[in-house]
Amino acid sequence: MKKILFLSAMCLLSLSVSAQMSQFVDLGLPSGTLWKSTNESGFYTYDEALKSFGNSLPTKAQLDELRDYCEWIWEGRGFKVVGPNGSFVFLPAAGGRNFDGNVDGVGSGGYYWSSTPNGADNAWYLFFHHGELDTSHDNRCYGLSVRIVLCCL
Repeated sequence: MKKILFLSAMCLLSLSVSAQMSQFVDLGLPSGTLWKSTNESGFYTYDEALKSFGNSLPTKAQLDELRDYCEWIWEGRGFKVVGPNGSFVFLPAAGGRNFDGNVDGVGSGGYYWSSTPNGADNAWYLFFHHGELDTSHDNRCYGLSVRIVLCCL
């Protein structure tokens, strides 16, 4: 009976880990970083994002890698980001929340926090808007999207 219960518990744990892993996509990036298939819901200030997701936030280097090694295909309300191995994730143009709480850029811009600070008041993020795609840094008080990662294989 103990063996059956132990095996049943191991199978359930294995299914849970498998389900969590299936939410992440291997894009074939040099670092081995796996990208979650969907955004976390809502907008986060940098401090909220760090508190909620910590080491699961991509670093600036991982955002740069995503930008540089993937093909970015605009699909009307965001980008299909295709990795070197042909796998892809979709980054919606969810916009961002500014200082006064208004959300701007929905459908045309996407802004995604990294875990990498830039001085006392700023942090790095990935953005796309009006034909631009790059990493930059800005005030930690803005509300941006979060896409978490698993690193590395």
